[in-house]
Amino acid sequence: MSTNKIALITGGSRGLGKNAALHLADKGIDVIVVYRSKEEEANNVVNAIEQKGQQAIALQLDIANTKAFDNFFQTLAESLQQKWNRNNFDFLINNAGIDAASPFAQTTEEDFDHLFNVHFKGVYFLTQKALPYIADGGRIINLSTGLTRFATPGYAAYASMKGAIEVFTKYLAKELGPRRIAANLVAPGIIETDFTKEAFTAHPQLNEYMSSITALGRVGQPDDIGGLIAFLCTDEARWINAQRIEASGGMFL
Repeated sequence: MSTNKIALITGGSRGLGKNAALHLADKGIDVIVVYRSKEEEANNVVNAIEQKGQQAIALQLDIANTKAFDNFFQTLAESLQQKWNRNNFDFLINNAGIDAASPFAQTTEEDFDHLFNVHFKGVYFLTQKALPYIADGGRIINLSTGLTRFATPGYAAYASMKGAIEVFTKYLAKELGPRRIAANLVAPGIIETDFTKEAFTAHPQLNEYMSSITALGRVGQPDDIGGLIAFLCTDEARWINAQRIEASGGMFL
């Protein structure tokens, strides 16, 4: 049986998920990279993790499609047995997301439902279905956003879903306490990734503006977040529970 800890990270093929996966590998943690459509990119992340001396696999799942969860966990169970000779993993990192700015007045029901399915319903039921597979003493890390603390026009629906995740995380911490499973949130400020590329491209002054309202004077980079996510999976972070940890460089203070 593998003695390494194993993390499962959704949205692990790119952006913050990829960065976190590589940081996890640096800390001696094996990784299950879950991706929606970018199989080649996910396999590249697996290769990079293996080059760091850790084990990894890539599994496909669309978080918005809750009907696919049963098949996903069947595949996961088989993969855990084959690759690690285990029937569980240690850390669930709910990272998958979509960036969808839409002013409140123009948000369609379809926009709302898509955000809801990816950012709240999908996370809620994926975590529920994952419970039998998370080892006692494990961790759950959910991704939120600085937009739950400060309001930037255009993100009413997105930030509301993340606000729901923040409340949800406290309940996870409380209800899973008997199993010694800690649940925390990482809330990034604006980060330069392909997730936000469209916004930065559409608004050339965005970088300068965001840097000006951030105490540390720059826009965030994936490396500012990935290491924090990995830290929350270490033994040093064992007593952190039910916390919202904002990593925004001090936006809108």
